[in-house]
Amino acid sequence: MCELLAMSANVPTDICFSFSGLMQRGGNTGPHKDGWGITFYEGKGCRSFKDPLPSAQSPIAQLVTDYPIKSETVVCHIRQANSGKVSLVNTHPFIRPMWGKNWTYAHNGQLAGFLAQLPIKYHLPIGETDSEHAFCWILEQLFNKFNGNEPDIERLFHYIVSLCHTINKLGVFNLLLTNGDFLLVYCSNNLHWLTRRAPFGKASLIDAEMVVNFEQVTTENDIVTVIATQPLTDDETWQQMQPGEGLLFCQGELIYESKAQPA
Repeated sequence: MCELLAMSANVPTDICFSFSGLMQRGGNTGPHKDGWGITFYEGKGCRSFKDPLPSAQSPIAQLVTDYPIKSETVVCHIRQANSGKVSLVNTHPFIRPMWGKNWTYAHNGQLAGFLAQLPIKYHLPIGETDSEHAFCWILEQLFNKFNGNEPDIERLFHYIVSLCHTINKLGVFNLLLTNGDFLLVYCSNNLHWLTRRAPFGKASLIDAEMVVNFEQVTTENDIVTVIATQPLTDDETWQQMQPGEGLLFCQGELIYESKAQPA
């Protein structure tokens, strides 16, 4: 399957350290060689880089690693294709506008029977993946549910989690979703997260020989949360999400939580 990476921070922060580890899993230390993508938010704007090449071999990925783009919200995906051919159009993250904001989405997992079980009429996918189809279905349900008017953040969070529960019945549905204001994370079977705040310390990547002393590159007020499919460092305490659990982060802080549904 694919791997996910995301960041929510209260100050513009670069994700070069975490991305340096993840990109190695795209064809070097891991099998996720069927493309990669990353989206950075800057206010209401966002910039996105994608490449159907393995991230470990992609000149664009190297550019992202070397260029410290600072952002408060980042979504990243490295792909191991199972639905749709290896191509740029099928490469995550996917971005669609709604309610005057850019919505960015990435998915890890496989969905069976999604064409019949997740009917869509207006928000049509561009590529062939089950992932993009599910994203379009979510957007359509949101638009229909709230009659085109964006609801408050708590109501929105709990409704999206309910939609994730529905999609998760079709297979495996680990999700990252953001509109730049918040970062929503849903766990089907495998997601981890940590929050870095003062007092900061050192961290060492698992997949690359790189160590950062965050005390030297942060202030005492910085709060940075990182979400990843598998932990990226071996000397920090990562929290493992439970199947069916949803989390909502804003500026690095966990603000809402939906506990896993009972079996």
